[in-house]
Amino acid sequence: MRHKIGQRKLHRTTSHRLAMLNNMVTSLLEHEAIRTTVPKAKEARKMAERIITLGKRGGLANVRLAARIVKDKNVLQKVFSQYKDRYATRNGGYTRIIKLGFRRGDAAEMALLELVDRPAKAAAAEGGEAEEKSE
Repeated sequence: MRHKIGQRKLHRTTSHRLAMLNNMVTSLLEHEAIRTTVPKAKEARKMAERIITLGKRGGLANVRLAARIVKDKNVLQKVFSQYKDRYATRNGGYTRIIKLGFRRGDAAEMALLELVDRPAKAAAAEGGEAEEKSE
């Protein structure tokens, strides 16, 4: 039985997995969308939503907690200013996973992990790329 199993191991050591997820969350918050496999997207989503919630709360303690995961200071400032305002009225659910089909090389199921309510210009450009790559 899989009761109360914490997270997916993703066939990596703990340090590698945490570093990879930290980098994925930083990239997601910087670019507002990333393309990855479905299990990685589901794990990164948990961390990203927690970081955005910390950004909404504000305060020095929450900045330091978020800085454990997001190492880039510019992205950290974006979380505590731009995303704080954008998601002020939303109670969770800041990300969306869109399945893109299977990768050609190893048939891994791919997904687009993106922030909801992102600007329309960025969303249209990313959506067009995703459709071209999946064909």
